[in-house]
Amino acid sequence: MTTHTAARPATAPEQSGTERRRLVVVGALAVGTAALFVLTIAVGSYQVPVLEVVRVLIADAGADPRWTVIVEEVRLPRALTATAVGAALAVAGVQMQTLFRNALADPFSLGVSSGASMGVAAVVVSTGGVAGSFTGDLAGLGRVGVVLAASLGAGAVLALVLLLSRWVRSAVSLLVIGVMIGSAATAVVSVMLVYAQPERAQQFVMWGLGSFSATTWPDLAVMLPVIGAGLTVALLTTKRLNALLLGEDYARTMGVNVRRSRDLALFGTSLLAGAATAFCGPVAFLGLAVPHLTRVALGTSDHRGLVPASMLAGAFLALVCALLSQPPGMDAVLPLNAITSLFGAPVVIAFLIRSRRGLQGVTS
Repeated sequence: MTTHTAARPATAPEQSGTERRRLVVVGALAVGTAALFVLTIAVGSYQVPVLEVVRVLIADAGADPRWTVIVEEVRLPRALTATAVGAALAVAGVQMQTLFRNALADPFSLGVSSGASMGVAAVVVSTGGVAGSFTGDLAGLGRVGVVLAASLGAGAVLALVLLLSRWVRSAVSLLVIGVMIGSAATAVVSVMLVYAQPERAQQFVMWGLGSFSATTWPDLAVMLPVIGAGLTVALLTTKRLNALLLGEDYARTMGVNVRRSRDLALFGTSLLAGAATAFCGPVAFLGLAVPHLTRVALGTSDHRGLVPASMLAGAFLALVCALLSQPPGMDAVLPLNAITSLFGAPVVIAFLIRSRRGLQGVTS
């Protein structure tokens, strides 16, 4: 495990420069995200004029009814989903990398995604019978059953991790435990799929590819408040995260209750990652890469700027991926995780190679 040494205090000019840079970055991300949000709604198999999109969004009575249906019923839920899930996974990644002081930690390090996958697999491959009566009932609920199963699976893993965290003092040990739980859940999924009918296994594979397009307004009525609660927890704990940035021993000397801070971070991350996975599947890349990109852009690891900037950066990149997953003029929808990895990985590699600050604040 790497250690982190305290940096020299920043001088007044340096603090002023960092503050200006933070405002510029956050402002640019806010404007870019808003513009991309409108563009994501406008572009698709049928092009909607940008002016018509704006009219629908501001509830202008002069909006064309033809475009109103497309925007309100199809495009707007997709754009809202991408925005919320991108922000959620990015902030969850910031929390995990800070808590475990590990540059490779991401929102799914604790096995939440694997737990959700196990729940979905139990529903998708269910064939009824005594052992499968509960999952069979969930399967009969269609998409609602899948979401409930994913939530129950993620919640079960979260409860187990939180229970074990009461006896584990080291964050690194807890991370290893989370990885082991996730591996066990993945193994259970593999066994389920062996005995599943091919068409049911294919349904699970399609869910695992991730999608921003399947959510509806009833889904958003549940997902957005849960993600909002997780983001609020992250914003309210930025000082605790700053203290944990330099290690648990340092945080204790600052009067921080390390166990409570760790539990809050785990709970907030699980809310964010669990909600995102339940409704969109296990979306890859965003939670791992966005925190590093944001640190590079800000030039600092101060969570007072890093958390809100990561929200915007995650939303921005998620909207880019949503836009690329549905090429203009085509009815086909490309797998979301293929887009996030193929588009995102080269960008992140190039960005981090060009910068010496990519991992600063996580390792040293």
